[in-house]
Amino acid sequence: MNTAAPRHLFILTGASRGMGHAMAEQLLAPGHTLITLSRRIQGDLAPRALAAGAELIQWSADLADAEAASAHLRGWLAETPAERYASATLINNAGVIPPIVPLRDAQAPELAQALDVGLAAPMLLTAAFLGATRGWAGARKVLNISSGLGRRAMASQAAYCAAKAGMDHFTRCVALEEAQAPNGARVCSLAPGVIDTDMQVQLRGADAAAFPDRANFEALKAKGQLTSPDEAARRVLAWLARPGFGAEPVADVRDAG
Repeated sequence: MNTAAPRHLFILTGASRGMGHAMAEQLLAPGHTLITLSRRIQGDLAPRALAAGAELIQWSADLADAEAASAHLRGWLAETPAERYASATLINNAGVIPPIVPLRDAQAPELAQALDVGLAAPMLLTAAFLGATRGWAGARKVLNISSGLGRRAMASQAAYCAAKAGMDHFTRCVALEEAQAPNGARVCSLAPGVIDTDMQVQLRGADAAAFPDRANFEALKAKGQLTSPDEAARRVLAWLARPGFGAEPVADVRDAG
């Protein structure tokens, strides 16, 4: 009789810093296999995984080349026995804010990178994940890390806002598709709140003449209204673990009851 505890698979993008790194740390638990896709391999995660009794696989990946990253994931999943994991979860966390300027002053390569990392990569990775695991019997989830700026326009943030708005809407589409599929995945595009990360430093350091909202971000920091990466990761993963995850395909962690 096989009495081994079930294993759970987590695939996480953008694990090299900020909330993504904090999520990686918190996902390293007994019975978990964590695959990270980031440009840099994080040396501190390996000893944490060993101490926690978790399996860690780190892939160095440039998500601006979304096609290559998704092909790698699809191939790995296709070679993985369907019965190995009791559940499988994809967390699309990576994102990029290009230089904070009006769209008329933006450079094409920077706009393209923001859209490739923030929208194309999540879409292609989600397609690869859902396609390769469609025959798996275990629970499947896709958590897309969105932003309030996907739901509220902001000057000099066109690429980031567009990527997050696109993420929200493709998640709605996928939710409709998976609701009709046998053992369909549960999906959610979740805004995690305002987090004290390098992205916030970038916003506070922008040219005020080009970025009218800079003062608002300075005030958030000054008033202590930013959530730490560790706390934000805890809230996001608690949302992921909710029994009703996916009931709302677009949600905000601050709405947790």
